[in-house]
Parts: sequence; C-alpha cells; structure tokens
Amino acid sequence: MQTIKQLIATIGLVFFFLLSGFAQDSVGAIKDWRVESKKLDEGKYELTFTGNITGKWQVYAPNQTLLDIKTTELQFADSAIVQEGDFSIVGTPKEISSSIFENTKVKVLENTVQWKTIINITGTVPENLQATLFYTYGMNDEFYPSTVVPVVTKLEGGVKAASIKIASIDINNPANNCGDDGTKNKSILTIFLLGLLGGLIALLTPCVFPMIPVTVTFFTKKSTDRKKGITNAVLYGLFIFLIYILITVPFHVAGKAISPEIFNNISTNVWLNLLFFAVFVFFALSFFGLFEIGLPAGLANRMDSKSGLGNIGGIFFMAATLAIVSFSCTGPILGTLLVGVADQGAWPLTAGAAGFGIALGLPFALFAMFPNWLQSLPKSGGWMTDVKVVLGFLELALAVKFFSNADLVKQWGLLKREVFIGLWIVIGVLTVLYLLGKLRISHSSPVKKFSFVRIAFIILFTAITVYLIPGIIRPKTANLDLISGFPPPKSYSLFNVDKSKTGLFDPIHNDYVGALQLAKEQNKPLLIDFTGWACVNCRRMEEKVWPDAIVDSLMRNEFIVVSLYVDEKKNLPLAEQTVEKLANGTDKSIVSVGDKWSTFQIENFGATSQPQYAILSPDQVALTKTKFYTPNPDEFIKWLECGLEAFKTIKK
Repeated sequence: MQTIKQLIATIGLVFFFLLSGFAQDSVGAIKDWRVESKKLDEGKYELTFTGNITGKWQVYAPNQTLLDIKTTELQFADSAIVQEGDFSIVGTPKEISSSIFENTKVKVLENTVQWKTIINITGTVPENLQATLFYTYGMNDEFYPSTVVPVVTKLEGGVKAASIKIASIDINNPANNCGDDGTKNKSILTIFLLGLLGGLIALLTPCVFPMIPVTVTFFTKKSTDRKKGITNAVLYGLFIFLIYILITVPFHVAGKAISPEIFNNISTNVWLNLLFFAVFVFFALSFFGLFEIGLPAGLANRMDSKSGLGNIGGIFFMAATLAIVSFSCTGPILGTLLVGVADQGAWPLTAGAAGFGIALGLPFALFAMFPNWLQSLPKSGGWMTDVKVVLGFLELALAVKFFSNADLVKQWGLLKREVFIGLWIVIGVLTVLYLLGKLRISHSSPVKKFSFVRIAFIILFTAITVYLIPGIIRPKTANLDLISGFPPPKSYSLFNVDKSKTGLFDPIHNDYVGALQLAKEQNKPLLIDFTGWACVNCRRMEEKVWPDAIVDSLMRNEFIVVSLYVDEKKNLPLAEQTVEKLANGTDKSIVSVGDKWSTFQIENFGATSQPQYAILSPDQVALTKTKFYTPNPDEFIKWLECGLEAFKTIKK
C-alpha cells in the first residue's frame, strides 16, 4: 500500500512539473513512417502504411488480438470515415512462439512493415485524411501495445477547406490605435503575491514550521562564527527559492517546443480538468489525515546523504531535502497555485513559484540573522492540524471547480450552477462545523478554547456560506458578484433560462461566416468575442460588464456580436476538417470547432488567452487593437466607442 501511495505521489509531482503538456515523439520500433492514399471510387480510398523497423524489434502483424488488445488499429477523427475489413499485409509474417502469451503462436514482422486497408467516406471528402494508427511491437519478453502514429495524408478529389488566416486583418496596424498591447489577466506582481501567500500558508504546516528552529539552530551551532552561520542560513533560503524556480523550467522549454495554445489547453482540456479534480480530492483526503503523501523514501534518503558534501553543495542538498520531505504539505498548495495560472504562460508560473520559494526560504535567513526571534515563535501543536484540515476543505472546493470546467466544456449537465453552489455551501458548512469543534477528524484535537484567529475564521467561513445561499434559493436573481466567473453561468441552470426574458444579451454562437454576412447586410462593425466554456474571466465580463446599460445598448444596437468558443469540443463538418499551415511553419490539425477558433484567434489576432475582443469592419479590416479582460465597464465602453469612430471614419 505504501508503495502505491509513493507511486501516486511521484506521478503527481512529475505531472505538475510537466503540466504544460511538453510532448515528446513516441518512442517506437518503426521510423520513417509513410502513408499513401489511392482513390478507388467516390469516397473510397486504399491506404498503404510503410515503415522501417529499427534494431531487433519485432512488430506484431495486424489482425491479431493479444491480451484483448488489437495489435493494429486505425481510428478516425470523424465517424463519417470507416475502415472496410481488416488490414492486408504485404509480404509474409514470421510465426514465433511467444512466452508472453503462454507460448501461443503469434505473427511478427522484422526489418520493414507494409500493410494496406480500405476506407469509405460518407459525404464530402476532405482534402486531408486525419487519423491515428496504433500498432504493437516487442522483443523477447518486452511487449509495447498501442504505440501511437499520427496519420495525415492527402486524398485525391478532396475539398480544400477555407484558410483560417485572413490577409486583410492586420492587428498591428488598425484604423484606430486604441486597445491593449498584451493580455490583461492577473499581473505578474499579483501572481507573485499569490505565490508569496501560498508559501506563507505552507510555512504554517506541520511539514515545514517545526523545521525553522531546528535548521537555524543547526547552522548557527555548526558554524565557526555567527557570520558564517548567517551566511549558510541565507544560502539555504536562497537555494530553497531557486529549487522552486527550477520547477517551472519545463514550462519555458515546452513553450518554445510546441504550440502556444498549450497553456490555454491546460485550463480547457476535459481530461486534464478531470485529472486535476482527482488530484485535488486526493490532496484533500491527505490533508484530512487519511494518509500521508510522500515521495519514494529512496529519493529522500539519497538527497539527505548528499547534504554531507562540501559546504555549498551540502547546503543545496539540505534545501532539496526540505523541499522533498515537506512535499506532502507544500505539494498541494504549490500545485493549486500552478494550476490556477498555468493557462497564462511560463512567466506567470515562474512568478508564482518565486513568491512561494521566497516565503519558504526567507524565514530561515531572517531567523539566522536574528536568533532571538526564535523565542517568539508559537510552539508546534494542534493548530497546525487545523490549518491542514481547512486547506483540505479548500482543496475540495477547487476540485468541484475543475469538475465543473470539464462539465461545461462537454455540456454534460452534471454540475449545473445551483448544484455547484450547493456543493460549495456544504463544504462551507463542514468547515465551520470543524472550526467549532462539532466535526472531528481522526487526528484532530478537541477545541478547548476559541482563540481570536479561530473565531475570525469561523466568522469568515460562515459569512461566505451565508452569502452563497441565495444562489440556490433564488438562482435567477442572485448575482453573487464576489465569486462571479467561478460558478457556471446563469444560463447553465437546473431551471429554464430564456435570455430574451431576463434581458441578458445573447450573441451569435460560433458562426463567424453568418455574423460577417449580417454585418455586411446591416452595415455594422463586427465585434468578435473569443471565449471558452471554462473561462472564468469570460463569465465575469458577461455577468458584470455586459449588463452595464451603455455596454448592453452598444452591443445590441451598434455591433454584430459573435462569440467564438475556443474550447468547443464538437467536431466540425468533415469537409471543414483540415491541416492548417501556421505562420510559424508548423502544421496544425483542425478537427473540432474549438480547434478552428483557437487557431483563428492566434493566427489573426496573435493571442491565446480569453476573453479577447476584436472589432472588424464588414470587409474584415481591424478597426482597433484587441481588448482583453476589462472589469471596468467605462474602459470597455471607451474602447467600443473608439471602434465605432473608426468604422464611421472608413465609411466616409
């Protein structure tokens, strides 16, 4: 059981390190894959797969099922494409007796592979076929099923989809020079301060707090003089800071290696959000004392053994040891921070980790400089358990949010607005009951007296819980502005919400061509709203800025407004599915509606964050710079009016 816990913890840590989706090519037995297509009839094509097998690897021939796994399988991006029959093998496979399958006879290929299959396409044939090939290989007692090979090949007679890049849009030279030059999400300073706050919270946990006096005393007593002790303690704090900075390095590498959309995909990918949900529930259960999260003991022991090296090296490894052994407390808090800002890019992640590292490392340096301060530190005790348990409830609240993201993107309808708010109310009630001593966790101590801090937190969580209650007893009118953007929108409700009756403005959804045609017919500028189902700031704009009387009037009467959802998972019609050559020279697979609009956004408007607003003339000329998250209605009005002024000017 302990091994399983350690394995899960290790996977969790690696996951946070590589959260950006940094992808490596699959390591397989075949190189130089080639896929060719030959038209046999209308909608009917023969595909030929060819490749060279490296070394002594053996590729399992198609049309076999081993351990309930098909050795070779072809999956398509659209249900309109189907495979006709099995694969046909060119050449004669070798038959061997495999010990893996209890000496069953299996067929393998060596040196080269070549197999064919026939596909049928219903409806309009696209220019490019997009599919995924899974094959199986091994050698002796090694067995590697479901090795992935992306398939893209041109189809004779296929219809070319319209280019996503629109030449007339020059966002760097708009008609009026108003708008934003960059994204307006949380500032780097704000994220740094959030990291600092997270580090201070982590400092109060049982894994870190008791280490302060122990470590500082160690440095001051071991050193030959006080100055040396202070220097060593300062180095120790500095190395803690640097270690947390190093955590974000993979994000910078990934940002250069793959599509810039990867950071946005973190917050909108369904499976990542479900994984975050599971991880945060796992963290919460750990904080409740059901088990301890720990990295493999061997890793901690090896790091600890290195702490006896020469002065600077030993101090570095002591800092690394602290980071590792305190992971059960710091991991969830740091992970929460990183997940919260991961969609904004690498530098915000680094800023958050820097704040976290400073908050953890600075006390060691300060207490070494002023050792008398150690006497004023509160003694370790049950209050630290209370901190962990309250953090556990907060982790559960965040888990609900991640599940909500997945639910919104897929439109499952499992976590409607009232259900979401209801779960947060339950979590709030449980938190208050725990702080009152009415709810006990196995390792918590009885509440003998109510300190000022405990009373303050009881009042805080009670106020939050009471504030949320109108969200479920009068959902149509309760605005809950303080948490605007976190729950699902009012339209995603257990009750039927008719926006025409509520007065809420409802733009055109995902129909850019239709909106553009309407702009031409009515001779109005086109206002594009790049948004997402899982976008918190988008909901805040819709709930707090759009209802402003002037904003609402301008959007209804002066513009044609279209909302383009970059995380919409519904597939495009097959004829619109394509492979787009991007400005950076890479190829991008366009299969879903979200693929199209996220690529449209970055190729024409140079950004991947939402919300982003753009104003175009009916001839698709940029009238202003784009506008990002703008919580101030007056500022948004000023930008809209600037776009109108530019439109009137170019009409003359």
